[in-house]
Amino acid sequence: METKSNQDKIALAGSELFQKIVAHAKEYGFVFQSSEIYDGLQAVYDYGPNGVELKNNLRNLWWQAMTRLESNIVGVDASIFMHPTVWKASGHVDGFNDPMIDNKDSKKRYRADQLIEDKINEYQNTGQDTLAQKLLSDFNAAQAADNLSSLRDLILEHKIACPLSKTCNWTEVRQFNLMFSTQIGSVADESSTVYLRPETAQGIFVNFLNVQKTARMKVPFGIAQTGKAFRNEVVARQFIMRMREFEQMEMQFFVRPGTQAEWYEYWKEKRMKWHLALGTPANKLRFHKHEKLAHYADAASDIEFNFPIGFKEVEGIHSRTDFDLKQHEAFTSKKLRYQDPEINQSYIPYVIETSIGLDRLFLLTLSNAYTEAEGSDAEGDAKKRTYLDLHPALAPIKLAIFPLIKKEPLQELAMRIFDDLKLDFKVFYEEQAAIGKRYTRQDLIGTPFCATVDFESLEDQCVTLRYRNSTEQKRVPITALRQIVQDEVSMAAFLRKI
Repeated sequence: METKSNQDKIALAGSELFQKIVAHAKEYGFVFQSSEIYDGLQAVYDYGPNGVELKNNLRNLWWQAMTRLESNIVGVDASIFMHPTVWKASGHVDGFNDPMIDNKDSKKRYRADQLIEDKINEYQNTGQDTLAQKLLSDFNAAQAADNLSSLRDLILEHKIACPLSKTCNWTEVRQFNLMFSTQIGSVADESSTVYLRPETAQGIFVNFLNVQKTARMKVPFGIAQTGKAFRNEVVARQFIMRMREFEQMEMQFFVRPGTQAEWYEYWKEKRMKWHLALGTPANKLRFHKHEKLAHYADAASDIEFNFPIGFKEVEGIHSRTDFDLKQHEAFTSKKLRYQDPEINQSYIPYVIETSIGLDRLFLLTLSNAYTEAEGSDAEGDAKKRTYLDLHPALAPIKLAIFPLIKKEPLQELAMRIFDDLKLDFKVFYEEQAAIGKRYTRQDLIGTPFCATVDFESLEDQCVTLRYRNSTEQKRVPITALRQIVQDEVSMAAFLRKI
């Protein structure tokens, strides 16, 4: 069993590593604070030149895995604005809340459930399993009963203090609705209120029949969508882990009632396999089964990743029953049923949902790729080497092309190679600084290959190809360069592993 001292050291090391990753993301063009020159906007971030490439690659890999590998999944792109009654039917207007509590001394607001969860983790990490189990049991009971006063009682009973003031001088727990609202049209009144969608799933449900009929889909089938969602998070923290504007990648899989349990297990296994194919170590991933289910679900699990700051949810797999379609049918008085020709019955399908946060997946990928390794410089002296061990299909830049020195005719040949390959995959040309520094810059953004044109290249029509992880260098013909890189970076090569 780890001692408290060792646990503290591990937590500190994890926090320090997390801060290194955050700093790296900014310094090398992955993520910037939004409106930074105006001192920023809390919990809102912009993706830089390398970040947008990585994010696009992650989105494309998910999309292709869903819509190309699966013959019975198609896509939609629903609007962010929807009829306001959609959110009444889905339960978001009345029930999309977080339990908030304020510390009277620090004037800071916290989520009551997160304070309790952190205390449970503290008990577990310090070997106080009995206390952890009791608090977990009481916490689950309070949540199941939607008893806010019980949550406050637990915080006081277990002496959970504000991290800033170190006091337990707490207010009552209150519910806070997370949806952003605005007005549509020229007159701002109650009838013109619309919401920024807090999830992308409802855009799929309201288009269920449109998609089923036009795409001629038969149950079981899925509808996939990626897009922005918005939540007015009061406690937004941990970089892009929890943001007010974020992107979801969701797939709703419609199945015959009574078969949802087997399809739930199928998609749990399928989604875990996808994460492993990205290169995420199995020991950094785990399933977390929900003890308290949402009102619409009969089963739910999260895929969690062991970030430097601990295990956090990345993707949810939920068996949503027929709740959503049934609600929209009730609120619109329009039939949202499927006529099943195999059993000659009409029914509302049950739904298995896979929902992954693209921004959290981005942070997972960056955290998993960040590598500090022992190495040596050109003189043979010991030196720590930092690089991003990104899957080649995900890397923002696939191949960097360098003339050995800034001199013709090396520049001309290097640019000719660049022009020849730029339509096949993302390539980068640079001629500034020493070749070693150029290699280092590419390592830091995760470029898997660098090709250097030297004077010998003019004679043998070969370049020196350098591999990021091993730093191995070998001579390859210019004519073979496209195929060598393409075999490693293509999305097709990745998809064949799933």
